[in-house]
Amino acid sequence: MDIVDDFADWDFTGGEIQVLRSKPHEPPMKSSVWQCSVCTCYNDKMSTSCDICGVSRSSFIRYSSPTEIEIEVDSRLRKCELSKMDRSLFSSKPQRFPKLDISYEDFQDFLRFGGPRRAYAAPRSKRSIHIVPFKFDTPSPDDVVSTGLKSAKTYLKAVDTSHLTKPPSGTKEKEKKATNLLENTSANSSTGIEEEAKSLSENLQKLNLEKDNGPIKTRKPRPKPQYKPEKWMLTDQELGSRSQLNLAIVGHVDSGKSTLCGRLLHLHGQISNNQMHKYEKEAKDKRKGSFAYAWAMDESSDERERGVTMTVSVKYFDSKNYHVVLLDSPGHKDFVPNLISGTAQADAAILVVDASIGAFEAGMVGMTGMGQTKEHAQIIRSFGLEHIIVAINKLDSVEYSQGRFDLIKLQLGSFLRSCGFKESGLKWVPLSTMENQNLVEPPSNIRLLSWYNGGCLLDAIDFIPPPSRYISKPLILPICDVISSRTLGQLAVSGKLEAGAIRVGSKVIVMPSGTVATVRTIERNGANCNVARAGDNVCIGLQNIGDDQLTSGGTLCHVDFPVQIASVLELKILVLEISTPILVGFQVEFHVHHAKASARVEKIISLIDQRTGEILKKAPRMLSGKQSAIIIVNLDREVCVEEFATCRALGRVFLRSSGSTIAVGIVNRILEQS
Repeated sequence: MDIVDDFADWDFTGGEIQVLRSKPHEPPMKSSVWQCSVCTCYNDKMSTSCDICGVSRSSFIRYSSPTEIEIEVDSRLRKCELSKMDRSLFSSKPQRFPKLDISYEDFQDFLRFGGPRRAYAAPRSKRSIHIVPFKFDTPSPDDVVSTGLKSAKTYLKAVDTSHLTKPPSGTKEKEKKATNLLENTSANSSTGIEEEAKSLSENLQKLNLEKDNGPIKTRKPRPKPQYKPEKWMLTDQELGSRSQLNLAIVGHVDSGKSTLCGRLLHLHGQISNNQMHKYEKEAKDKRKGSFAYAWAMDESSDERERGVTMTVSVKYFDSKNYHVVLLDSPGHKDFVPNLISGTAQADAAILVVDASIGAFEAGMVGMTGMGQTKEHAQIIRSFGLEHIIVAINKLDSVEYSQGRFDLIKLQLGSFLRSCGFKESGLKWVPLSTMENQNLVEPPSNIRLLSWYNGGCLLDAIDFIPPPSRYISKPLILPICDVISSRTLGQLAVSGKLEAGAIRVGSKVIVMPSGTVATVRTIERNGANCNVARAGDNVCIGLQNIGDDQLTSGGTLCHVDFPVQIASVLELKILVLEISTPILVGFQVEFHVHHAKASARVEKIISLIDQRTGEILKKAPRMLSGKQSAIIIVNLDREVCVEEFATCRALGRVFLRSSGSTIAVGIVNRILEQS
């Protein structure tokens, strides 16, 4: 093996490295080297600068004539022709090149100086290098960057097989197929390349890869904490106490709702005779003698002056089976939002109908095609009330006509059944409030007794089955009103306990403010108590909280289980009788329990079948009356809400526009929450 010292001239044009020297110790030929004028070192003639001092060759080359310049240029052009290595990149057969046994230091010198200082020539039989020919049908790195294609080879490189055990059977066949797939992929079809690469990655992910120390473990989601009620919440009721029944009194304006409530309270001793005489005298002085019993419920000066119930009044009396809470709701269309707030607390309802000629028809048709009798019936059904007592009042004005009673029962009964009420949940009671006929005792009028013997109104109330209570769930109390009371403390809230239980000294979180407060006092049925459970209408005094953090429509919750707050909701609604269709962008008034907010219909997803829930049409342009649909609404502010499947009390919604209820429904999904 020959050792070449110092610098030599290396020729690459033929694909082989040739040493241009006649003998090992002769000086280099002048025709193949040039001498630096600064350090007098010999350099290769193809070098443009000195390898030792770095002086440029052009700084001291002198040509005697232009002919010498042309000769020099021609010789360099001949040296720049394509070599065998360059041509092999585009050929179909691999070329063989000399394989030199060169150290790493010599290879660095080869790159820096155009040739190594020391080279060891290997035998010719071992001088071979295999170069894989270039493939035009495979995407290059530039194509991957410019076109955004996913190179399938990256999936192969991403699999680290250094820590894997023996692959399962069939792995080699899959890898062989993957290699053939990469070689046959067409670069002209970008979609095909991406799909084949994705399928290849999925196949590799399905391989049963195991580590040396066992199978790969996946992280399990953290389970949500489960609520466990305390023992004091589940204690039995006191001996002799009655179950509470929240009874909403609804109906068309001037149908006699407040008068009915006042008469029931007076007959059960909740209003004394002296107090009743006082009401009668004050009513006669204002030329409203027929409103004397109504004033027992309508206590504000505005209500008594106008003769219209404006807010929900709450009174109590005891029947044979229940402690009845009367929720006297307004009947005028301007105060339907208050009716919605009051009916949200009800377990059952009494629908009062005026049997007078023309009054019943006005309650069914009204000015816009739907009277308050129809609207109130749909509202109470949308709250999930299954039991309703239809009290056909003022039968004395039609001389207790059985024909009039049957006509009302026929027309109104068909509408109630269309709303979803079952025949077993309906109870029809004819009565006259002013003449005290068929209220708490069987009727004494002979004309009424001649065709009716179905029991009085009080019997129908006791006939209602007991409502279910969710005592074992976390505390939820929607705030109906914020009041100031000396007995309860500086700040107090009122409402119905929808779930859970509460006692004096408990910590509660007030949503949506998120402030933690302490229960100072609890008042139930007008008397102080220490514990209240689901179904009770209570007033709760709070401490360690400010005035601005308590609002009607908020919610008292368990500290560890607050309700959700959201402004974008997916609703499943039933459109009522409307004159203007609902379009995307339609502005509505959104009601849920005691909260209300302005909202906008963002999207109409689909029309659905009312009975089966199947999708009838996707993305309809508009919604008309009697249609069921899934829509998305965007509220102008966040409200306390839950999905209907989680909490029914916070999942029932109403959409109103221009003073009328246009749709009722439930919260299907919460799309945006805090």
